[in-house]
Amino acid sequence: MRGQAFVAFKDINSATNALRSMQGFPFYDKPMRIQYAKTESDAVAKLKGTFVENSRKRTPAEGEAAPKKSKKKKAQPQPQPQPAMMMMGGGMPMAAATGALPEQPPNQILFLTNLPEETNEMMLSMLFNQFPGFKEVRLVPGRHDIAFVEFENEIQSSAAKEALQGFKITPTHAMKITFAKK
Repeated sequence: MRGQAFVAFKDINSATNALRSMQGFPFYDKPMRIQYAKTESDAVAKLKGTFVENSRKRTPAEGEAAPKKSKKKKAQPQPQPQPAMMMMGGGMPMAAATGALPEQPPNQILFLTNLPEETNEMMLSMLFNQFPGFKEVRLVPGRHDIAFVEFENEIQSSAAKEALQGFKITPTHAMKITFAKK
């Protein structure tokens, strides 16, 4: 499912606002094409209490035989993208994305580095506003490669940091995120 992403919203108004504001937004030099999903997501169905487990995803109960696969090939574990990254279709986080930057104590403000020249405030806001407690993005005048993102508290900033660490804004720029110095 390369080049696609599914984003679940709590209500249709939020989904409509996202669709309208991001339709045609350039991402990796291509305009995003956004449409509503044809079926309700599992997450929304669970919230509504209408969720019915799909039999294809069901694991066999104790004593039952596992369903047989028709194709025989060695299954290689595929890394799964983190939900936060699915919205923008970003790459997987790099294990050592912080590199040589020393880790600061937790802070409600995140410090972003290794940003591409075309990075703008709207781009970063769309990436980070999916996290609870997002307040604002601050770009540094004269420096296209760094920015600050503020959250309401350290717990919220930590969640965003962990989810977006190493997110590839472009194929050659994996974002590096640390806590800002206090």
